[in-house]
Formats: sequence, C-alpha cells, structure tokens
Amino acid sequence: METNRRKFLEKSITASLGVGLFSILPSKVWSAPISPSDQINVALIGCNGHGFGILRHHLNIPGVNCVAICDVDENALNRRIKEVQDSFGQNPTPFRDFRKLLEEKEIDAVIIGTPDHWHCLIMVAACAAGKDVYVEKPLANTIGECKIMVQAADYYKRVVQVGQQQRSGYTFSEPIRMIRNGDIGKIRKVNIWGNFNYGTGSIPAADGALPAGVDYDFWLGPTALRPFNPNRFHGSWRHFWNYGGGLMSDWGVHLLDMGIWAMENPTAPTKVLTYAGNLSTDIRQRETFDTMTVTYSNEEFPITWDMVAGTQLGPYEKPYGVAFIGEKGTIVADRKSFQVFPEWDPEAKAPKIEAINFTEGGESHNLHVKNFLDCVKSRETTICPPETGRIAALYAHIPNIAGRVNEPVLEWDDARQTFTNSKKANEFITPTYRSPWVLPKF
Repeated sequence: METNRRKFLEKSITASLGVGLFSILPSKVWSAPISPSDQINVALIGCNGHGFGILRHHLNIPGVNCVAICDVDENALNRRIKEVQDSFGQNPTPFRDFRKLLEEKEIDAVIIGTPDHWHCLIMVAACAAGKDVYVEKPLANTIGECKIMVQAADYYKRVVQVGQQQRSGYTFSEPIRMIRNGDIGKIRKVNIWGNFNYGTGSIPAADGALPAGVDYDFWLGPTALRPFNPNRFHGSWRHFWNYGGGLMSDWGVHLLDMGIWAMENPTAPTKVLTYAGNLSTDIRQRETFDTMTVTYSNEEFPITWDMVAGTQLGPYEKPYGVAFIGEKGTIVADRKSFQVFPEWDPEAKAPKIEAINFTEGGESHNLHVKNFLDCVKSRETTICPPETGRIAALYAHIPNIAGRVNEPVLEWDDARQTFTNSKKANEFITPTYRSPWVLPKF
C-alpha cells in the first residue's frame, strides 16, 4: 500500500473511535494475521451482475476486505450484502449513491460493475477521490468517454485494471508468447468470431411498472429518460444503445483485444469496413446488431470479426475463438484451450512447427484480480490499463457506429479523435449527458 495510507492507519489505531473513521471497517481487520497496513479495503458499485463475481474473486484473496457495496436497486443490494456476510463473514456498509460511498476514506479501491453508460462518470469520480479502480469492460459506452477515462487515470495517478481478463489467462498469454518468440513466423492475419444465442436479445416485453426498491432515474443517470422496461434493465440492458453495444461490445471487445495484443505496436484501426444488420428471424427486443462482418486495417496485419448471434457454431467447431495465422502455422485459441496447426514444408516433407493441443485452460478472472491487487500495492501498471481498454473499445465501437449511420467504410484519426470521412459518425463520438449529470473534461 502507499506510504501515506500506512501512516494514516498506524496513527488512527490509537485515535478515538468516536470520530467515526473506522465505522465501515470489518472487525476482522484487527484480528487477521495480515496487518491492517497490508490489507486492501474494496467497495463494489453495481452489484446485481458480473461485478459481484469480481468482488468474490477479490475476497478469495487473503487480506482483502469488502467495506461497502452500492446499488440503486435495494433488492439486489440487500441480497448481495447478505451473501458477503454469509460467505465471507464480512459486513459491508450499503450505499444507494456511489458519490457517498466515494467519500469514505477507508476505501482503497472500487470495483465498477454497472452498465456501460455509468463507467466513465464513476471511474473519474473514484480516481478524483483517490481510489484505485477495477472497471468492467468495455472501458466505456462511447469513444469520447474512453479517452476521458485514460486522461483521468493519468492525471490522478491511479492504478486501474480493465476487466479484459483474457490477458491474464494461459490459453491466450501462451499463444502471444509464442507469437512474440516467432514460433509461427510472421503474422499474416487474425480471424476472430463470436456466435452466441443470447446476442439476439430478449423476448419482447411491454413497458411496465417500476419494481419496488429501484431508483430508476438514478439507474438511467446521464442517459435519456425512457419508460421502464424489464428488457432494458437487469441482465439484458446491453442490447440497447443508451447502455451498451450488444454482443459486439460484450464478447467482441474481449476477443478483438487478443488480436490487438498480437501486434508489436498495438494501435487503433485506421480504416474499418463493416457489414452490420439484424437478420435473425427470431422475434426479439433489441436495438443492437445480431449479424456483423468487419475488417480492420492497420500497419501490421488485418483483423476480421464475424458474428452471428442466435447460433452456437463457428470455425474449428468453436462458438467463439481467435485464429492467429502465421507463415509457419496457425494458433487457434479460446478461454479453455489452444491448438497449433502447422503448415507443411514440402521440401523437408515435414510440418514447419510442432502441433500442439492444450485443453486444460479455464476462466482467468481470479488471476486478473490478483494482478490488480498486486499493482495496488506496488503501484505498477496493471496488465490491462485504461489505454489498452480504450483501443479494444474502439474496435467494438467503430463498427457499431458504422452500422448505426449506415456507412460501411469509416476512417479514423486517433490523434485527432475524429472520423475523417463521416460527419454523421462524428456525432456518436461523445455522448450528451442528461442534466444534472455533466460529462467530465480534461
């Protein structure tokens, strides 16, 4: 932990508890084998979904305390508080307003598990409050917000981990090591695909009454006011542009990040060719696309993305995956396995490289969380800092924008943060926030 944090705790141990400095710290802090100065106090903002799973990975690491949880849904908040009490013996303080939570000086780091449209505001506020941040992917719901978040982390000198956890998993990190080592030769192309049934959206539902205990106006936050609809709420909000980017910004940003990682000099795409549409015959409620084919150009090698939501089949008998195509062979990877398919050498009458079939991988959230916590202590850069998340988000947002404005070719100038060939596309770079919320500026 930082020196000032350690000194603060040491001085405060002998201070009067009447001032309330330790009102939200769990009692186990003082009896744990790890000294209070070496423990990390975390808080979760947005607890209904995946964010709570990330909190669990934090709490499975010794010396981590959950001191607060925040959500605008009182039902989810109470349920998650009880789960932490029952599973970890800790008693986090509940909050309905993240701004009040961020006032608590005892909190070292926050986990942002909200819908995408909240990521920017909360992360910037957390950095300004002196907290380190684990923020779910995509980094933000718009290109402009992503840039702001990178600037905020730099300005406030905070440790930030973006939840693109595949960077911590062996079945992707080992292929990247092999590529760096030249094992498959020069990379010629990277093909990426993701086909999932849920990507078509939810069964249609009518607008209805607001559930008891939900502050829906706060849930909407900076986005436009709309009637409550269960399909634009818990679990399925990502199929609507105000809150997410569909399957492309959910799975796409993870998988495209692996193609970017294979670059020697990871950069934003310069030109993107997009087909985006809704071709599924299933009747579903959504705004985002169910079918996409995208080609990205950059200085090193082309990357392609194919998506057919509503199906579960794909190349190499995988519903999703990344194929790194090199001159000596191809590596195909997913979260559980990777295979090396050698090219044939006709002169040597032998494979150019060794075939490999590794099938013992798994999810890597725990390793990604550990990397974050290690960096909170060391103040080193995480394996997935905001700039890495920003570039990956661009690969998801630009095709989505192309589909929305019906312009299949978009040219992007990353230095100027603008599309050079589309005024309509430029209107989607930076969101307009609903009052009283204000877009942060740097």
